Amino acid sequence: MKSDLAQAEWFKSSRSAGGQDCVEIAFLGGGDVGVRDSKNRLGPALVFSAGEWDRFLSSGVWKR
Repeated sequence: MKSDLAQAEWFKSSRSAGGQDCVEIAFLGGGDVGVRDSKNRLGPALVFSAGEWDRFLSSGVWKR
């Protein structure tokens, strides 16, 4: 399944504090989550399934 990123509503974490080195995420249809580089918004985006995103969040690796 291919997610439609054209209508995605992207946002940065409230913890980014206006920093330049951030990623943005978008919650897509079907539970998918898009991730992209905030400095290159027209560049490629990664799309994760709901299960993959849940595993990432529960791993705690993003807190390091």
